[in-house]
Order: sequence, then structure tokens, then C-alpha cells
Amino acid sequence: MVIRNVKNRAVFRPEKMGKADLVRTDNVLAGLNCFEPGQEHQLHTHPGQDKLYYVLEGAGEVTVGDRSESVGPGDLVLARSDEPHAMANPGPAKLVVMVVMAPPPKS
Repeated sequence: MVIRNVKNRAVFRPEKMGKADLVRTDNVLAGLNCFEPGQEHQLHTHPGQDKLYYVLEGAGEVTVGDRSESVGPGDLVLARSDEPHAMANPGPAKLVVMVVMAPPPKS
């Protein structure tokens, strides 16, 4: 399977972070988290699931555990199972992040 033009699948919503699934199998989920300036995905955990964030476009602020860092295109972030994590877009541009989770969340 090949998915072309991944960034073009971004979905933005004015009221909250947009999401777009790219691939979902029994073993993995890959999708896009799309942030307008000022939007965030608040601190949360995923029991039994590891999560990767890969920044495709824009700049963001990621928190993993008790550490926060600025991230930009080409940066990869790992949040291990049960590790608190969050992503925010301080602006001024839109932020597009590919998310990969294994195993995937239950639908």
C-alpha cells in the first residue's frame, strides 16, 4: 500500500484539533493530527500503546513526561505506553503531525 501526498489529507477544524486516519490495521494506526494556531491535544496517556509523533509541517510544543520541547518539520517524538504526552501549536502557522500508534486504539 502506498499513500501519496500525505500532507494533503490534513483536516483542520476551527473548534478543535482535526484528525485524519491514513492506515488502520489490527496492529497499527497511522494518521494526522492537524492543529490551527492556538489548538492543543492536552496531556493524556495510552495504556498498552506506544505513540510516535512525526512533524510534517509547522512548529509545535510537545510534552512527554515532565519535559517540554519545541519541535518542527522532520522531528520525531516517542511517547511510550502510559507516558503522559501532549502537543500544542503556539502559532502563527498551522501544524501537521503524523501520529503512529501500536497497537491501535479500539474503535
